[in-house]
Amino acid sequence: MTDPLAPLIRALSHDGGASSDFDLNPDVILPAGRTLRPAGVLVPIEMRNDIPHVILTKRASHLKHHPGQIAFPGGKQDDSDADVIAAALREADEEIGLPRENVEVLGTLPTHETVTSFTMTPVLGRIKRPFSVKPEPGEVDEVFHVPLAHVTDPDLFSVQSRRWRGHRRSYFTVPFGPYYIWGATARILRGLADRVSQ
Repeated sequence: MTDPLAPLIRALSHDGGASSDFDLNPDVILPAGRTLRPAGVLVPIEMRNDIPHVILTKRASHLKHHPGQIAFPGGKQDDSDADVIAAALREADEEIGLPRENVEVLGTLPTHETVTSFTMTPVLGRIKRPFSVKPEPGEVDEVFHVPLAHVTDPDLFSVQSRRWRGHRRSYFTVPFGPYYIWGATARILRGLADRVSQ
């Protein structure tokens, strides 16, 4: 039987460089010598009715950074984490109740630099068996599923813009139903879509 995630696994071996929140804004000059903190986010893939889906979260509206935005479970690497993969797995356990032993790590995508000065490593993980989603109170408002085919189709992405810190900033979006997926999450997914379509 063919592995439904085979195209995704093949995509991990394709060439592709790091990305950033500033990719579509070449006029932005990033300060030399800036300090970036390591972080890991999990791109969790779960089979639903034999169709692979990505699990995403809607961040709580009162959070200091990225309130109300759509995000992967994840966060900064703590001193207790062995690496960014461990950080992504720990955060997914804390944020959505996904036990780390229930995740088969498939690999990582190139890093992504965020406007909040993180170097974020996306970790692709296959969920081995069903689990009970438990959103972390105070941090996650909602947990939802998006078909993998939706977020790996480059034609479903668009570039939009808004004013940010006095400048017009452009960014990728890939809306799904009522969910406005944009910013770092959409940029990482666009990079994945480009790899899958190679």
